[in-house]
Amino acid sequence: MTSIWSRPVPPRRPVLSREAIVAAAIAVADAEGLDAVSIRRVATELGARAMTLYSYIERKEDLLALMADEIAAEAVAEEPLPADWRAALLLLARRELELVRRHPWRVDLISHRVAVGPNGLRHVEQKLSALDGLGLDRLTAWRILAVFNDYMTGFVVRQATERHAPRQQGIDDTERAALAQPHIKELIEGGEFPRLAPMIEQGVQGADDNFERGLTWVLDGIEAQLPRR
Repeated sequence: MTSIWSRPVPPRRPVLSREAIVAAAIAVADAEGLDAVSIRRVATELGARAMTLYSYIERKEDLLALMADEIAAEAVAEEPLPADWRAALLLLARRELELVRRHPWRVDLISHRVAVGPNGLRHVEQKLSALDGLGLDRLTAWRILAVFNDYMTGFVVRQATERHAPRQQGIDDTERAALAQPHIKELIEGGEFPRLAPMIEQGVQGADDNFERGLTWVLDGIEAQLPRR
């Protein structure tokens, strides 16, 4: 099966084009989440018949891939990147985090394993280019990229989970904490969790600034393993 990017682009009509379809799908996902996106819903947004859209996009998986690649362009930084590899990766990480905050549904696409398109490849290429001055072999550069991506994925998934869980359960954070309190209090007072107890009872100040601190720790660990130059 050929990829969506290698297929001929159908001729434009007064309203429809592949670009317009993707833009409408992104607007729906931004407003209502990825579950709201379907060929039929996008057709309705464009005032077209669903069957007409299939002339431009054969299946929903292709639409998701095009949506992911369209927003991936937002993570591509203007060249040149900072000369320092750490500064360059931090810049790209910030752009990636901002992208996910603008389009939270991007997290839901992780499990879909959509095809990577040209903008996604450009973003990967930029991350690899940040390592150019380190004199690394291909395997080491790829391993560093994998660690970087693992950290980014873990952070955005955790953040999305924390953001969506109260809404899905129909309660806010305060109500959830109140419901859990009797059970947690009973466990804490049993003395089995001496390290966790003060964190729960007194809270943890500054716990929401973990992104750059955590990424800095990751980069520190990578730097400690780099060959000495």
